[in-house]
Amino acid sequence: MKKTIFLTMTALSITAGAGSAEAAGKSAPPKEFNYIVDQFADLQILRYQVPGFEQLSIKQKELIYFLSQAANEGRDILFDQNCRYNLAIRRTLEAIYLNYKGDKTSNDYKQFVVYLKRVWFANGIHHHYGEDKFAPGFSKDFFIKQVKALPQTKVPVRKGQSVDAFLTEISPVIFDPSVMPKKVNQAHGEDLIKTSANNYYEGDISQKEVEDFYSKMKDPNDPKPIAYGHNSRLAKVNGKLVEKVWKVGGLYSQAITRIIYWLEKAGTVAETPQQKAVIEKLIEFYQKGDLKLFDAYAILWVHDTQSQIDFVNGFTESYGDPLGLKGSWESNVNFKNLEATKRTETISANAQWFEDNSPVDKRFKKEKVKGVTAKVITVAQLAGDCYPSTPIGINLPNSNWIRKDYGSKSVTIENIMEAYDKAAQKSGFNEEFVWSDNELKSIRKYGFLTDVLHTDLHECLGHGSGKLLPGVDPDALKAYGKTIEEARADLFGLYYVGDPKLVELGILPDKEAYKAEYYKYMMNGLMTQLTRIEPGKNIEEAHMRNRQLIARWVYEHGKAENVVEFKQRDGKTFVVVNDYEKMHKLLGVLLAEIQRVKSEGDFEGAKKLVEDYGVQVDQKLHDEVLARYKKLELKPYKGFVNPVITAVKDAKGNIKDVKISYTEGYTEQMLRYSGKFSPLPTYNE
Repeated sequence: MKKTIFLTMTALSITAGAGSAEAAGKSAPPKEFNYIVDQFADLQILRYQVPGFEQLSIKQKELIYFLSQAANEGRDILFDQNCRYNLAIRRTLEAIYLNYKGDKTSNDYKQFVVYLKRVWFANGIHHHYGEDKFAPGFSKDFFIKQVKALPQTKVPVRKGQSVDAFLTEISPVIFDPSVMPKKVNQAHGEDLIKTSANNYYEGDISQKEVEDFYSKMKDPNDPKPIAYGHNSRLAKVNGKLVEKVWKVGGLYSQAITRIIYWLEKAGTVAETPQQKAVIEKLIEFYQKGDLKLFDAYAILWVHDTQSQIDFVNGFTESYGDPLGLKGSWESNVNFKNLEATKRTETISANAQWFEDNSPVDKRFKKEKVKGVTAKVITVAQLAGDCYPSTPIGINLPNSNWIRKDYGSKSVTIENIMEAYDKAAQKSGFNEEFVWSDNELKSIRKYGFLTDVLHTDLHECLGHGSGKLLPGVDPDALKAYGKTIEEARADLFGLYYVGDPKLVELGILPDKEAYKAEYYKYMMNGLMTQLTRIEPGKNIEEAHMRNRQLIARWVYEHGKAENVVEFKQRDGKTFVVVNDYEKMHKLLGVLLAEIQRVKSEGDFEGAKKLVEDYGVQVDQKLHDEVLARYKKLELKPYKGFVNPVITAVKDAKGNIKDVKISYTEGYTEQMLRYSGKFSPLPTYNE
């Protein structure tokens, strides 16, 4: 469960003033560092620094190097998970790019390059955030001509397939908007499996068949259920549903074998016996594909709190599946920011107080909060579903019973947040959309700090708070589950950002600071996140639904007392918060209701909240926001290139040092990854 770029960095809403990074417990990076790498379509590519890397021991650097190699080896998996044609299309586009001999000033070629860059960014042909298939700006004739100009060995045809037959199969996937139009469909009333283009389901399978298949597996009395279906593709073979498990000897075996190779090397330089046990259990899970082993690995991982180096590697989040069952592959390699972690340690040390004093019904509260381990990390490598678009916070594992019995790990990725912040300064965004100088001054003074704290609270306490009532199926909310869960964590964080306890603990400087986060959240949820939606569309992505649900609910339920309102000035619309204290109370009321829905498994209640408040877009307001945003010439989506981590070896091949550099460009990195880390066959069936 993660609070991603989706949640906080929407539309560059953070513009910290001087000293904000220091206030959050982190020194500012060198002024000469160039954060901006590239931009195209609706995307801007940034780079991030890894402060503190040089101070690590050689053994720690070596561990990061091995884990980063393991991270890169899984890249093909996510491409294939997102759509069964993604690897074929990516490899074809890359072959054209590397072999092109035509006019590079032509519009077709320029648009071809943009399309290729978008495919890299989205890990496939569907928008990484909006889920719709993006249309190529180059002609079909151009594409066909370039494919036919390639050496036949460079065209990723199926066994025995001609180039012409390949083009007949692949061209509609790229050019026909009616073919595989949406990666993840969340539209109410439609068959979410049949209308989603992801590759988690194979064959003519309906949503009802999937739900029935997994419901038969579940024992409602099992106190420790596995995440059924989490590491497999469900396929219909000869009319029968079967799981094709992702493991050594199963689907994605080639990539998983190489991941294991680097994990085994990482195990030789593990910082502690506990960390070594974590790595070994993850390897065993990859080898056997048994989800009970995955739970055992997750428990060991939660307990490993002493290691400074940490990582995520595997099938993790389920946002890419409309039913929230299948785990997309991701990795993140990081180390603890010791100074900034003091803040999260204070929060986690008071976890029981926050649980006891939340506005939630006592029936849904944990009597004893266990194992809330929170830290601030410096990320050194992003991969899979964390790359190029990345989380800014993570709370894992996702298993409810593990969280209840053993706790969870919560992290805030502060060097990523700082990179966003530095790149966003002087963008003009806040000046365009913020109501007055009072709000602007508040955001400049407190914006970075309160946003980091909201992430801390969301991940550290929000996802770990509350409990399900006995016998409630963790998947009871079905397609609405992810939105409700993110709303629950966001509300927990928002409610406590406005609580005097944070001032008492010395985390916030004064009782006015929280207003910066409240204003930004309402402005974003009601207006500015609409910059990420195409004209005429409603909201489908879970995090965006979550934010609008909260903001719209507060707006509607505060109307009688004019808590929040829209105001007009010079023909422009603005969000204005008139009463922050009443807004705080309303957030508490909604938090209590969202927790009730989660704890009771109230599907109809979840459906009503999401559909009534989180989906529909005011099209007139949307048009206005898009027009104002367009004038700023900004890109609504951000992503990253990784630093290059290189092992320096002696004459005998032993690693004597590990270096890190920040000079690699976006295209350069993507081509290097495709050339070096691409073990899967083009068609994984």
